[in-house]
Amino acid sequence: MAMRTQGTSKYIVGPVEQFDQRFDMYKRVRWDPALKELGKKLWNPSLPKGKEGYTLVERAFENAGWYVEMAFAKGIQIHDYGLYSWDSPEMAHYHALPEGTRLDGADPAALSQVVKNVALSLGACTTGICELDPRWVYSHSFHFVTKEHRRMELPPQVRYAVVVAIEMDYEMVRTSPSAVAGSTVGIAYSQMAFVAGSLAQFIRDLGYTALPSGNDTGLNIPMAIDAGMGELGRNGLLITKEFGPRVRLAKVLTDLPLEPDPPLELGVTAMCERCGKCARYCPSQAISPGERTPEPLNISTNPGVLKWPIDAEKCLNFWAVNGTTCTNCIRVCPFNKPDGRLHRLVRWGVKNTPWANDLFIKGDDLLGYHKQLRPNAYWEG
Repeated sequence: MAMRTQGTSKYIVGPVEQFDQRFDMYKRVRWDPALKELGKKLWNPSLPKGKEGYTLVERAFENAGWYVEMAFAKGIQIHDYGLYSWDSPEMAHYHALPEGTRLDGADPAALSQVVKNVALSLGACTTGICELDPRWVYSHSFHFVTKEHRRMELPPQVRYAVVVAIEMDYEMVRTSPSAVAGSTVGIAYSQMAFVAGSLAQFIRDLGYTALPSGNDTGLNIPMAIDAGMGELGRNGLLITKEFGPRVRLAKVLTDLPLEPDPPLELGVTAMCERCGKCARYCPSQAISPGERTPEPLNISTNPGVLKWPIDAEKCLNFWAVNGTTCTNCIRVCPFNKPDGRLHRLVRWGVKNTPWANDLFIKGDDLLGYHKQLRPNAYWEG
């Protein structure tokens, strides 16, 4: 496959091998003896009695958010299942189009806009398209339940990735770390499955291959960067133009002829070098406060990419101790703001006047955007 210059090229400074999903931190708790006890804590959390943000009501709310993902998709556990199925046998007897139906001769640029419009209509907050870089496809898949470890094989005709982002609720993220913040994470994962699965069905009905995927099959963040959706932040997350890191990502891999999006430059690296809030407010100190490096911290880090490596072992350990997910690194990020004239102006300044970044950071501190919102305040409106 002939690759055009992509957004991730600016981060690659050495050989990059395909990542084995078995080394994903979530998967390691299923087979790594050193993480056995951590896995027990993670999947069987305690319920702190009466603690604000962790009450029975809030934990039930969190589980409600995760329901569609965990019951009908399981994109964080396995691939090619349910809403993320690589084909759609359920549709064979329901509104099935005539066999052999295929859209031919469409202009890739116009077709790309149609696909994006469909994704947005289904619930994506933003989307992008890239040529699929094989380095971002997992070398092997790992089944969370059966522990089956097998070579990842994609249909050879698959050439593009349509990446979709789902916005998480700003006010709910502000309560992190709490089950309220965990609820918006779960809701986003459930919405990911609906959007990616439905978008894949749309593409299949055009007569093309479409493989929907959540956290399975390949790495979402580099695909999103290549799709012109944002840049890599110190917190290890995609920083988008409109929502900062407050999104969750899914994708559809396809052979539908599309037009890739150009890389997006937002001034993220220069801002992250000066800011460091995510590292300072990380409860587990899992985010590097120092310089970027291509060297891995452990087997859950892919080498060869210049970045601030995240210590996933520390991060997941805090999740287990906390009893739910943590989104502090999203909550305190200066790019995490609701839309508004002032915030659009600051984003423009970060991109075009990086010499003023210290001023932007100081203003962010003075206005207290990084401070936690009490979970009870969320319920009180």
